[in-house]
This record gives sequence, C-alpha cells and structure tokens, in this order.
Amino acid sequence: MCYYCFDVLYCHLFDLNPPQSPKFTNDLHPLFVTWKIGKDERLRGCIGTFNEMELHSGLREYSITSAMKDSRFSPMTRDEFQHLKVSVSILCHFEDGDDYLDWDVGRHGIRIEFCNERGSKKTATFLPEVPTAQGWDKIQTIDSLLRKGGYKGSVTPELRKSIRLVRYQSERISVSYQEYINHCRIRSQGEN
Repeated sequence: MCYYCFDVLYCHLFDLNPPQSPKFTNDLHPLFVTWKIGKDERLRGCIGTFNEMELHSGLREYSITSAMKDSRFSPMTRDEFQHLKVSVSILCHFEDGDDYLDWDVGRHGIRIEFCNERGSKKTATFLPEVPTAQGWDKIQTIDSLLRKGGYKGSVTPELRKSIRLVRYQSERISVSYQEYINHCRIRSQGEN
C-alpha cells in the first residue's frame, strides 16, 4: 500500500500518467495517508477519511491530497520527494466514548465533536500514534485537538465535558523513500 502511495505521488509531481492499479485487495476501509519528511520525520501532510472507500481509489486520492492540500503546509515539491516517509493507517473498531476521557493513549485514535465560540459544530481527530509521539496525556491531547479543530477560547472543564468523542484503532504501515527505491529496483528486475 505504501509503495503505491509513493508511485501515485511520484507520477503527480513529475506530471506522469497515474500508476496502474495495484494488486492488493480493494476492500472498503476508512483510511489516512501521512507524509513525514527528513531524518527527524517532521509531519508534512496527513489527510484521510472516516468514510469507507475502496483502498485503490482512497489511497490514490489521499496520497495526493495529504501531500498537496493539507492546509497546514505548502504543497509538496519534487525536491522533497527523496526525503519522505509515508504511512497508511486503516481505521477500525469505532466506538462512542462515554466521555472525553474514555480512550487509551497509544491504543486509540480519537475524533471529537464540539461547538466553537460561535456555536458552530466542529470536529477534529488525532490518529492513535499522535499523543504518544508528542508525549501528551489525555487532557493535553484533548486540549490540542480542540485547538487543531479551531477552538480559540479558553478551554474549561465544562467545554471538555461537552465533547462528543469517538474512539477507534488503526492498522498502520510505513515505508521510507529508501525502502521505496529498493522496492522499485526489485520490481524492475522482475520485469526483465
């Protein structure tokens, strides 16, 4: 799956025809594609969907969307390609939480729904690995997620208690650019 994401992004960046459909399963799943860059693996883009999509079209769409349209970053460039790592997260086991603390750090991703200062409903999510990577506890994660979702006011215990939380798990695989290049070499030898 990750090799396919690299293929898709490469074709997009270098104005080539899209790659052929991959040979892996095309089952329906919610998914996210995450790009990181550099030796310190800084986040470079992460977008996905909670709607079930066929894997082939979902990975094709979100490989490009997360690289080119994540509003936190400028669109990815050709020069960055060789410094990337991609992760694909297949989401599963969705459950409504009893409250904003009804989830486990490192095990669950969370999606919250809340009302902003103007009363508009907003949502935001963190994949399961985010709080652990940031060293956050549950409260820090919730507060950071409120900020990610655009909440600008004071975060109070009352606001936290008003959150609707859905927890989920994910199966995640990752591939670096070097692993991708090695895969391409093996793949090209098989074609000869």
